[in-house]
Amino acid sequence: MHPYSLKSSKGAPLPPRQTLVFLIALFGLYVCYLSFNQIRLENKGEDNGAEEQTGHVCTRPVIPDEELPYAHFPKPEGYNRAECSCTPVRFFVIVSMQRSGSGWFETLLNSHPNISSNGEIFNRMDRRENISSIVQALDKLYNLDWFTSAAKNECTAAFGFKWMLNQGFMDYHDDILSYLNKKGVSLIFLFRRNTLRRLISVLANNYDRDAKQLNGTHKSHVHSEEEAEILAKFKPELDVSTLISNIRDVEKYMGDCLDYFNTTRRMILYYEDIISNRNALLQVQEFLGVPVRKLVSRQVKIHTRPLPDLVRNWEDVNGKLNGTEYARFLDGADYLK
Repeated sequence: MHPYSLKSSKGAPLPPRQTLVFLIALFGLYVCYLSFNQIRLENKGEDNGAEEQTGHVCTRPVIPDEELPYAHFPKPEGYNRAECSCTPVRFFVIVSMQRSGSGWFETLLNSHPNISSNGEIFNRMDRRENISSIVQALDKLYNLDWFTSAAKNECTAAFGFKWMLNQGFMDYHDDILSYLNKKGVSLIFLFRRNTLRRLISVLANNYDRDAKQLNGTHKSHVHSEEEAEILAKFKPELDVSTLISNIRDVEKYMGDCLDYFNTTRRMILYYEDIISNRNALLQVQEFLGVPVRKLVSRQVKIHTRPLPDLVRNWEDVNGKLNGTEYARFLDGADYLK
């Protein structure tokens, strides 16, 4: 027998060289496949561990029992709160009337890094068409899926909006009361004590809607003294025959509102208090559960002059209100700093 023969003198012949090479290559591929799967499973486990760890990197703060109904941990559909997910959010709504300082007040709140107030979301009719559309808008907003310029880079700790009484708030007050209590929403009622000044501001603002005194543009709020001076030049003429009834209706409207929502967690604030009481904004921040900061606004007040300088028929107005329960509005002292 040749010494280099591949055949054995006993047993089956060995497979050809090509077959051996094929089998070795197949075995190598199988080993690579197993190794790849093992690595993928390990990576997946590490990714899941990282996600799980990310979800638990923060510890939710201890919240007093009485505050639990008002501390929320929303999970927006549009984004991940990430490191802010363990920061409790207080829901709020600013309840007010037009020309009561709510625009200025909201800019003050939005100067706080942890507060987002999102304007008058119900100034659109389709959002307040019925209670269903109202609830739909509220659900979206309080899930933090409402995106406006009020969004912050810091963790949001108080989230809300402005709601005017004539934007469906009073029309569906029973259903809205139930929703707000169930949702754990805190209410800030912002009204104006001097409803005569408010009426003057309403009439002046309505005039500018048509007149557009600032270079053909209507502005309800201004950011310079020059613009404020231009708008303040207009002096409305008040209808003295309906003046007392108008004031009485407004005050009843505010009183009814406070009665309807007297079971909510609420704070009653007046425009004049923000101006004259330096602790008013501190109390608001404490009410919303955010760190106290100095709040600022770029808005400039328009009507700052004494009342006789703001009304065209002041003598008639003065004569009508003197000797009545509304004579207290005539000096306007509660407005001054």
